Amino acid sequence: MRKKYILAAVAALLLSGCDNNEVGDVSLGLFTTKDIKIEVLADPLVPGVTCHMSNVVANLNLADPSDMSISCRQTGEVTQAMITSIDKSKSGEVVFKKSKSIFLKSLKIRRIYDEQSQSLLYLAYSTKETSGSYKHAMSTVPLWGTLAYQAPITP
Repeated sequence: MRKKYILAAVAALLLSGCDNNEVGDVSLGLFTTKDIKIEVLADPLVPGVTCHMSNVVANLNLADPSDMSISCRQTGEVTQAMITSIDKSKSGEVVFKKSKSIFLKSLKIRRIYDEQSQSLLYLAYSTKETSGSYKHAMSTVPLWGTLAYQAPITP
């Protein structure tokens, strides 16, 4: 049983350096195996939106933390055709998913469209309860000033 945990920890360490979306890596100290990794993510259906997500990665530790932060901005053109192609349900759709441990915990980012404010909401969340709560963070991208924005019709 112990051998299985050691193999899983070694695999996690080897795979942690394989992320080609990583743009930053900050050590949390000399005597810890935890780092803050910063990744850049382009929305696959709305490529004019770029998100940066930071999350704590615990190399050689089976209890990978769930803390994360997300910030999304318009970095290119956003068109009405792009908005037409996305899921507009209340739960939106998963645009990014990453395994966080061998115990079925993952980190997901959902895109949700707020029609009233004409904004894209990006919700990052952990799929496993940690310390009595599910960790989550949110960022919004208003469509004001883009080709996707539609002026409200006034009577």
